[in-house]
Amino acid sequence: MAHTLLLPTAGALQPYTLRGTPPLASSTRVPFNRIAYSAAHVVADPRAAIDPWLQCAVDWDATIAYRQRLWSLGLGVAEAMDTAQRGMGLDWPTSLELIRRSLDAAKDVPGALVASGCGTDHLVLEDVRSVDQVIAAYEEQMAAIEKLGGKLIVMASRALARVAQSPADYERVYDRILRQAQQPVVLHWLGDMFDPALKGYWGSLDVDVAMDTALAVIAAHPDKVDGIKISLLDKDKEIAMRRRLPAGVRMYTGDDFNYAELIAGDGFGKQVTHGQSDALLGIFDAIAPAASAALSALAQGDSARFHAILGPTVPLSRHIFAAPTRYYKTGVVFMAWLNGHQSHFTMVGGQQSTRSLAHFAELFRLADAANLLEQPDLAVRRMRTLLALHGIE
Repeated sequence: MAHTLLLPTAGALQPYTLRGTPPLASSTRVPFNRIAYSAAHVVADPRAAIDPWLQCAVDWDATIAYRQRLWSLGLGVAEAMDTAQRGMGLDWPTSLELIRRSLDAAKDVPGALVASGCGTDHLVLEDVRSVDQVIAAYEEQMAAIEKLGGKLIVMASRALARVAQSPADYERVYDRILRQAQQPVVLHWLGDMFDPALKGYWGSLDVDVAMDTALAVIAAHPDKVDGIKISLLDKDKEIAMRRRLPAGVRMYTGDDFNYAELIAGDGFGKQVTHGQSDALLGIFDAIAPAASAALSALAQGDSARFHAILGPTVPLSRHIFAAPTRYYKTGVVFMAWLNGHQSHFTMVGGQQSTRSLAHFAELFRLADAANLLEQPDLAVRRMRTLLALHGIE
């Protein structure tokens, strides 16, 4: 049965009829030939008696169930990252509890991948005065995560961006951290479109100069770096950097605008990992079934099917990650709600308020066009609920 809704478009209401095409599924589960992490969101507890802008309450059962879904699709989980609202509603104590629960749950899933965000976000930014404080903060979180047996994603630090005076300060911090790491880590370069506080990371506003510093850090410790995730939304910069990585160090794309072609790769060079990107993407949370099916196709050598599946998801991703990009988490959680993976559209930090009804209406259309509405009847009911809350019935 076709469903038609009145959706806001360019200041007016226009009818939209749902296509209702079910998501593509992988017909054959084969091991992926790319490492693929989904940075996963957290499910808030909407019934907690808290001040939602000031305190954090998580529905642990729903949050872990979502990770189990990602693992069942063959995706790894990048835990307690910016997609989980780290630094935008999710504090460090809750992040550590999330990491602990996720690692425990992964023990029951053969082959489950988990890498966990390690940062400095427990510092009060205004009180940070020195690089030594940043090092100590990283070491505190490293020790806590490694005690749980966790693999580290060394997240970009707002505190370091605040106090660093030169690229040498970045080299000093990362040298200290990498020397201590118990196993190879994933480094994390998040552009200021994702977090304005990270402007000038690696000690320069010039991306090419900053890249030189990051590459020097990696070159000094290639045995301690599994890879680097960069989120600059600039495919040419990512390709240029991955071609310069030491042998065995991976490029994890964080480019939510161009991920399909970056993962497919260009076959450049003798080192296969330097002609393609692996993935550590927030959008994989929202498009998990499509990502899984596409990666299975790629592993079977069917690049045409890979692009046919992922291609329609790119307009959706570009919309979810549209400026202000840091509010993309709202679209990710909205998709989880539409698809029945949580019972409500509430976020930690009250972040469900960061996007407009018009934004959600377009997201709904794009999700339908990309075959990403897993239960069309449910998605329509929930979209109508949201419309009614905004006075459209």
